[in-house]
Amino acid sequence: MRYDDVIIGGGHNGLTAAAYLSRAGRRVLLLERSADVGGAAVSARAFEGVDALLSRYSYLVSLLPRQILTDLDLDLRLIRRRYSSYTPLPGSPERGLLVDHGDEPATAAAFRNLTGGDDAYAGWCDFYARMGSLAERVFPTVLEPLRSREAVRDLVGDDALFDALTTQPVDTLIGRVTDDDTVRGIIATDALIGTFASLSGTDLRANVCLLYHLIGGGTGDWDVPVGGMGALTRSLAAAASASGATIETGAEVTSVDPSTGEVRWLGGHVTGANLLFGCAPEVANRLLSAAGADPIDTEPDVEGAQLKVNMLLRRLPRLRDETVDPRAAFAGTFHVNEGHDQLEAAYAAAFAGHLPELPPCEIYCHTLSDRSILSPELAASEAQTLTLFGLHFPARLFRADNEAATKQALAATLRSLDSVLAEPIESVLALDANGNPCIEVKSPVDLEQSVGLPGGNIFHRTLQWPWAEAGSDVGTWGVETRHANVLLAGAGARRGGGVSGIPGHNAARAVLQG
Repeated sequence: MRYDDVIIGGGHNGLTAAAYLSRAGRRVLLLERSADVGGAAVSARAFEGVDALLSRYSYLVSLLPRQILTDLDLDLRLIRRRYSSYTPLPGSPERGLLVDHGDEPATAAAFRNLTGGDDAYAGWCDFYARMGSLAERVFPTVLEPLRSREAVRDLVGDDALFDALTTQPVDTLIGRVTDDDTVRGIIATDALIGTFASLSGTDLRANVCLLYHLIGGGTGDWDVPVGGMGALTRSLAAAASASGATIETGAEVTSVDPSTGEVRWLGGHVTGANLLFGCAPEVANRLLSAAGADPIDTEPDVEGAQLKVNMLLRRLPRLRDETVDPRAAFAGTFHVNEGHDQLEAAYAAAFAGHLPELPPCEIYCHTLSDRSILSPELAASEAQTLTLFGLHFPARLFRADNEAATKQALAATLRSLDSVLAEPIESVLALDANGNPCIEVKSPVDLEQSVGLPGGNIFHRTLQWPWAEAGSDVGTWGVETRHANVLLAGAGARRGGGVSGIPGHNAARAVLQG
């Protein structure tokens, strides 16, 4: 059979491309190796006999443009979190900093109590106001052909900020905001999500990560998807199917030949005029190689660097800081041992080949915003879900013995979390139908094996600046490859990464304008 477009990989980006292309009247086939579509943006009942639908891998939405929701008539509701974050003071968790979007005077007072003055809060407000202005200007460009760096710099209109962000280590930029270790750490975490890098690194990998985490939606807000992440991918799949796209699950592709357009999988083969990879570039190259085709450009030795822990609690734990309601503290991003110096110490340990002794991590509680993912019985109780994201756990530390290293990493991470709580987290874990604690952990190696993320890298590769870095790329969509009929429609494209749909949209636009 022959299709106009064959998409390999049914994650949210592949589904986005399928929906746009099929709505344009094209004959589209999407192939997904798993039994269900969604990739890393799925919901699942993770614990035996427990009716709680957890966002198992990805969990918050920032980079998904409203235009995609509108274009595809997606049935998805997002909730903005009132509380931005809570951070126990490193070394003195009896005190902490609660950042409350709904009460500016209280937030200012919290900064004053923590830092002893008003300078840190003034620097914080100035920094995020300037980054907010940058976000308003830059984010709309991610659904357009690539502009040059100079054009984006002119668009931003704040040369000092743009140059500091794009030419100097992120540590230099953050250091100009404040010299307070805790506040610097809060800002710095957005530069390290899914990125193994030093804040002082001249490779600027942390800078790119910071930019992506602060421009989403033109506001930088990270929203809770009602119904869990699976609600997004179910809506995308429905949009694609309703427009006529054919979706085949359980179809593990074995080779892709650009010269003939042939795509083979276990159980069938078709040809397509255009071949779109919703999977990682490294995975795409394995499929191209199997057909004797030249590889597409990517980077060697892709590596992720995070520990992912899902939990279901009987109730929220008590805090050492008795002045803050746990429901407020856990409603935003709960930072654990993420002071600036702690982040750098953990990176140094991991870079030297050791698991951090006091791992920095952060926690999200979906159910404080949306209880629809719980059964009526659980929703009526005090039960809460927690998702923990541990930083500076590169895949290299798990390669030799993933099971042993994961067990050690989890133990260290729980010790780190317990250091800021008034009671051990394990004492409030719910139990599954077999009496086991409701906790699951995924290392980078586990993510590689379960959802095809090379080295567990949640962005498929190192993030790239959202503009053209070569003059020849200006005006392209950032999805093109050396093969005219092969496009990247996944997170490994330029302007990829995160739950966004942007690469899927851009790959579809490249096809339609091709």
